[in-house]
Amino acid sequence: MNITLKTSYFMEGAMQKMIFSIVMLAIGFSAITATANLTQPLQTAFAMKIDTVAKMYQQDVNNEGMDNPVVLQQYANPDLKAAMQREQDYFAKAKTSCHVGYDVLWNSQDPDYAQDKQFSVTTRGLVQVSLAHGHDVYYELSCDNSACQVADVILDEDGTSLRAHLLKNCP
Repeated sequence: MNITLKTSYFMEGAMQKMIFSIVMLAIGFSAITATANLTQPLQTAFAMKIDTVAKMYQQDVNNEGMDNPVVLQQYANPDLKAAMQREQDYFAKAKTSCHVGYDVLWNSQDPDYAQDKQFSVTTRGLVQVSLAHGHDVYYELSCDNSACQVADVILDEDGTSLRAHLLKNCP
């Protein structure tokens, strides 16, 4: 009788371990599925952001910066458009510019439209455009399910915002 109880106790413990293992395995599969479900929308959003910025650059290359309104304004969200309009209104009144003084897409006063570009997304979700001439330009985008718009351009390593610059310097 004593031996039977020990065997039964041993079997009960093994059964508990097996059930525990099955439950942990199920939790592991759920976590993997949840991670995959979170990753797919994130990858889609990143792809939409890169596609938007790449199209903006291609349009600027095709028209050699001669779009009116400028290509950045065409791709901008309402807040950035308003800041850019403020700069244009200021120029019309004051006959002087309150802009940063260079083409922000190319980080240059005299853009080389033929230079190579690489597009990526930073850990902060900004689109980074690495230009062949050694400059990086960063874009903050706002996206919905179908499209993205440029919300801001980060002008330097200190995080200076184009929108903030225009709002501050274009009264």
